[in-house]
Amino acid sequence: MLINGNSALDLTDHEIIRIIKNQTDRWNLDNISRTNAYLNYYLQHQDMQWAFLASMVSRNAGWNMCDLEGDLFTDLLSATFRVRLFLTYERANWLIFQDAYPQLLLYHYSTKIGKPLFHLLRNFHVSSFMEEEWMLYWHHSNKLRLMTSLIINEQNVIQRPVIEYGVYREKVFDSILFSLQDWFHFSVVLFPTIRGELYGASVHGFKAPSNRIELGKNLASILFSPEQYDNFLDFALRTEHTGSRYDYERYIPYMSNRKTPMLRLTFPFVEHHRHQYEDWRKTTVVKAKWGREIVKGASSKSLTEWYFSKQNQLEFAHACKKIMFPFLSRQRKR
Repeated sequence: MLINGNSALDLTDHEIIRIIKNQTDRWNLDNISRTNAYLNYYLQHQDMQWAFLASMVSRNAGWNMCDLEGDLFTDLLSATFRVRLFLTYERANWLIFQDAYPQLLLYHYSTKIGKPLFHLLRNFHVSSFMEEEWMLYWHHSNKLRLMTSLIINEQNVIQRPVIEYGVYREKVFDSILFSLQDWFHFSVVLFPTIRGELYGASVHGFKAPSNRIELGKNLASILFSPEQYDNFLDFALRTEHTGSRYDYERYIPYMSNRKTPMLRLTFPFVEHHRHQYEDWRKTTVVKAKWGREIVKGASSKSLTEWYFSKQNQLEFAHACKKIMFPFLSRQRKR
């Protein structure tokens, strides 16, 4: 629980560091807790738009995890590859939260105490890039610049520890199966509404941070578009995040059956350890195009028809495999 008002005035730097570490550990248990933590934070600090974006993108990570154990992918992908994909999603999810949530909490305590506390970011292994950006925000309140900076930071935070890291690179990102990501829709992020509509965007060349940063900015533009923002927020407030794709398919006509399980009934908690910390800013040149701020109000294209088409393709592939290779299908579920 966050400390508010006059109570925060009496806290020392050491106490604030301890509280933030405890809160981060408490909410960094799994995809469900992270998604909820981001949304709850946004409801308290709606100037921190990145927190809502992070919550909605985290929902997609949960759905992608649960898809791996749903009706389709248990036949289409081997058990070994599904485990590797789950651990990849989980590791990236964990790393981003471990880095970003202390930043959000430090901003919270800075507003309550009335002075910037961003010099404490180094106690949480946060990049010097973000320390500078938070100070700029404190003085100039440029919400779009801060959201852009947090997108840049999160994608660089996972670049070496996940995208380029040994087993993830060799067994997942360089695999033939991952090269089919566009077909499997691993790199599509969807934002649902309770009216049964789907919006979102996808990324090509997922391994390149520039492409993922551009995706993040496109998603922010869609999420905060004047036409749809209220609808997306309404969905988030009304719909408990279970990790199952049914969380939003239940709003789509003719899709009333649950085809993917709930996350906490499917996957165990994963205990993570941070490897040796390196400030990505010291070895990475921040490209000028990364800093081009988000253009708010860009029109968002409905992906509802695309989603139906993609689901039909996957179900057709699933049916063909069961007919042609029934023994192999049974083996993949093990």
